[in-house]
Amino acid sequence: MRLQRHGSKKRPFYFIVVADGRAPRDGKFIEKIGTYNPLTVPATINLDRQKSLEWLNKGAQPTDTVRRILSFKGVLYLKHLLRGVKLGLFDDATAMTKFESWYAQHETSIASKNDAHKKAQADKKVYVPVVKKVAEPVAEAPAEVVAEEAPAEVEAPVAEAEAPAAEAAAEETPAAE
Repeated sequence: MRLQRHGSKKRPFYFIVVADGRAPRDGKFIEKIGTYNPLTVPATINLDRQKSLEWLNKGAQPTDTVRRILSFKGVLYLKHLLRGVKLGLFDDATAMTKFESWYAQHETSIASKNDAHKKAQADKKVYVPVVKKVAEPVAEAPAEVVAEEAPAEVEAPVAEAEAPAAEAAAEETPAAE
């Protein structure tokens, strides 16, 4: 049991097939038992549970990826339960009720994950307009007003800046003597 790649470049789509180990990857196969599309979120898996269970019971060995898919779909768990029936640990009805309860719980967890993913995608798509602050043009004031305000603001800092410089020069002069 393995995946057979289809689809175009960088757009894979797989058939889940039962094939002879000597056959090429995309070559001759015995039976197609499902499909797998990894590009959708979540990945889309269509699988014939009965056919895959029959092939597992016949001794087909799945690849690692196909084993994970079979486990995700519950085929391996069903095989485990049916082995318990064969060993006499419980009857067929009990095995099926266990599987159906597991499957219902599994489907609800998948549905909740899908809803959470869709909600997260919807939150990402909420458009928040970005407002760029544009510098407003300054209205030109009459030249007389600018001339009157500028010296008052400029003279005070200049006078304060000269005073400490003069004091520092005065303090250094006696130390040098």
